[in-house]
Amino acid sequence: MRSAMTQQSNQSFNPEYFENLWNGYADEDYDVVIIGGGSVGAGAAADAATRGLKTAVIEARDFAAGTSSRSSKMFHGGLRYLAMFDFRLVAESLKERELNMSTLAPHLVKPLKFIFPLTHHVWERVMMFGGFTLYDLMGGAKSVPMQKHLTRKGVLKVTPGLKEDAIVGGVRYYDTLVDDARHTMTVLRTAAEYGADVRTNTEVIGFDKDRGGRIVGAKVRDTATGRETTVRGKVFINATGVWNDKIQEMAGVEGKFTVHASKGVHIVVPKDALDAEAALCFVTEKSVLFVIPWGEYWIIGTTDTDWEKGLSLPDPAPTKADIDYILDQVNQRVSRTITRSDIVGVYSGLRPLLTGKSDTTTKLSRNHAVAKVAPGLVSVAGGKYTTYRVIGKDAVDLATKELNFEVPESVTERTPILGAEGYHALANQVGALAKRYRLHQDVIEHLLGRYGSLLGEVLAPAEDDPELLKPLPNAEHYLWAEVRYAVTHEGALHLEDVLSRRLRIAIEYADRGVDSADAVADFIAPLLGWDEATKQAEIAAFKEHTEAELQAEAALTDQEANDILVRAAGKPQV
Repeated sequence: MRSAMTQQSNQSFNPEYFENLWNGYADEDYDVVIIGGGSVGAGAAADAATRGLKTAVIEARDFAAGTSSRSSKMFHGGLRYLAMFDFRLVAESLKERELNMSTLAPHLVKPLKFIFPLTHHVWERVMMFGGFTLYDLMGGAKSVPMQKHLTRKGVLKVTPGLKEDAIVGGVRYYDTLVDDARHTMTVLRTAAEYGADVRTNTEVIGFDKDRGGRIVGAKVRDTATGRETTVRGKVFINATGVWNDKIQEMAGVEGKFTVHASKGVHIVVPKDALDAEAALCFVTEKSVLFVIPWGEYWIIGTTDTDWEKGLSLPDPAPTKADIDYILDQVNQRVSRTITRSDIVGVYSGLRPLLTGKSDTTTKLSRNHAVAKVAPGLVSVAGGKYTTYRVIGKDAVDLATKELNFEVPESVTERTPILGAEGYHALANQVGALAKRYRLHQDVIEHLLGRYGSLLGEVLAPAEDDPELLKPLPNAEHYLWAEVRYAVTHEGALHLEDVLSRRLRIAIEYADRGVDSADAVADFIAPLLGWDEATKQAEIAAFKEHTEAELQAEAALTDQEANDILVRAAGKPQV
């Protein structure tokens, strides 16, 4: 019996859904076609669909496969933007952070207590007091407490693992934690609930134009089968992040801005590597260093280094130099040295930073920009994950000017994403839910933090098959029910999609998911219609890629690390 308390989705992402979409493209003419299934594409899709526009999303790989699954896992105001006096961006970010935490995605965006250690007496405290006061006044202190200044003793009480001589005091403040890949995928599922057609493994290979030079169709290839078709639309939104320039070239246009890639690397270490009860934020010479609690682990990052043109965009490899830099920076500040042997996971992503073609756009950096680059084509790029909804709205606002009919205003500010509705009530009923599903309360909390009020839908098949409530071998934080749901409802088509993005096994276990790969592949093979050869190919591809990543992490330069991963992939880089 399904509880009335839980939510049920109407639209599921699975092979049948994707196949039906492909077969239907020939007969469709969309109002808006969004290229890219990362956070910006997801934001634009939810915005367009909830305005009543006939919307399609096409993604070459998996949802959030690029930048959007490789962030610092936070919705945050951005203290460093305060330091740059970019008050507009901070205020906008804080508003979005609050909206997500309270209304839009409370199951996925959780308050997170931070300590900002101070290293200099008087002037630094005065400066940070001013900065954090602005942070609070701009909207940072609604669902979370205001800043609190701490003595050295007060800091060490919360974070005993810090070096005593490395700090003189600190400030406690709040930001939020989010599972970026899961959030992006859920926003896309929400767009589908409101009528958007969303498809992965669909790569744009060219564009059709009418006689007047207007873009009227995207030629696409199914990356699994090699089939080709055309997706027609009245206006196209290029939301491909670091692939922005490639899409513009394909359309034969030069945009108003280009995108420059900057690499950010994070390491994952077990919780016992550092004794602390709060997240940490340090300012380094080159960037900001975050130490963020992530279940049984800490995520430590990030770096900010130039990613040269010509290197692989799908797989930006972390190098030994990146990892050494993070270890060096954190070890200057903690009493127990963190070593490479502590590391259970490493991930690396590319930030799409904007560079302008004119003086007016040269300072765009982490701000976002939208521009009409050709008749029927709008490009959007830049920005930060926290403001994905605003970026999506701005892109759709501009795209609607290409339509010859009136379009309602955006409503995403008051449209919760899937799993949010009823979440707060369920979070108060953990004990009762644990009894009903015969699961430990910790497991229920874990599931609520991943699925929110869709919890009942995830666990429903376990009524007929109690085995689904058992944990995975070598990845005991996850249940088989979650693996099943990843394939039946969340659009996972490959082993990597499950291990790296729907579940985060690939970054949370020292084996990087290799020890679970065979069992998970055996389980999902019948659900995805794989024969034995396909299953073995999926296992081999995942293990080879993981092995290549480990080799790349020992390489000294981006070029060397990049070559290792490209060779392993066995295909030319994009």
